[in-house]
Amino acid sequence: MKAIARADPVARRRARPSVRWLLARRSMQLALLAAFAGAPWWGAPLVQGTLASSLWLGTLPLSDPFVLLQSLLAGHAVAGTAWLGAALVALAAALLAGRLYCACVCPINLVTDAADALRRVLGWRASLLPRPDRHLRRVLLLLVLLACVALGRVVWEALNPISFALRALAFGAWGAGALAVAAVFCFDLLLLRHGWCGHLCPVGALYGALGRFGALHVAATRAAACTHCGDCFEHCPEPQVIAPVLQLRAASPRIADTDCRRCGRCIDRCSETVFEWRLGRRDGAAAGGGASTPG
Repeated sequence: MKAIARADPVARRRARPSVRWLLARRSMQLALLAAFAGAPWWGAPLVQGTLASSLWLGTLPLSDPFVLLQSLLAGHAVAGTAWLGAALVALAAALLAGRLYCACVCPINLVTDAADALRRVLGWRASLLPRPDRHLRRVLLLLVLLACVALGRVVWEALNPISFALRALAFGAWGAGALAVAAVFCFDLLLLRHGWCGHLCPVGALYGALGRFGALHVAATRAAACTHCGDCFEHCPEPQVIAPVLQLRAASPRIADTDCRRCGRCIDRCSETVFEWRLGRRDGAAAGGGASTPG
């Protein structure tokens, strides 16, 4: 297989990749959507609310730290349960990996992944819009927070497609939800590949900042085995995070870039088992976590 891969990278790409981590992510996302969608019809709902602010099993509050931050900057009073819910989510993001939210929780990820899959089927590689600076979403995050202060309102929730999609499921607001989902899909498909999550969404920027020192990482522990076929770059939604570790320019094999979503697509796609999960902030024995070779 290695001889074929080095001689013919195209043939290597035709090898059937693993979908282990893709299925794991999709299972979690669909389970969450089912929980929110079933809430209006269940006698004792599993969850009430949306991802912005929810109550699970009538006991556990979970709130989006971004919504809480906007509320505070807008001068709004915040309930104690919202404080607790946001603290729990922020703590989980900080200890584990912030943008894991983007890969495993956010429903818009399903939409943008679908747009990218259709692009690959159609053979569309180029984008109509130029690729913006990778820090654009951080600039938008700052602008949203400043707008909350200036306008005295929670600005992003009036635009957030995540909230529109969840309101459609939880409360039946299908018109606005369908329009928001369609807009993101068309933007990524027709205008800019990985455009929404990769360049614009301030929610992802905040979770990336929260998870800056998180313990869960993908690591290129077998970078020397890389055949440079490009399959991981093709399927990674944030391909710029892979280059330093594969080109041995990083001090560590861990992908520590805050843009990494910890989606595991590079692990799934690589038949040379270059990548694996690592848990911990040190390399070597202290970095626990099992190898994740494709099945």
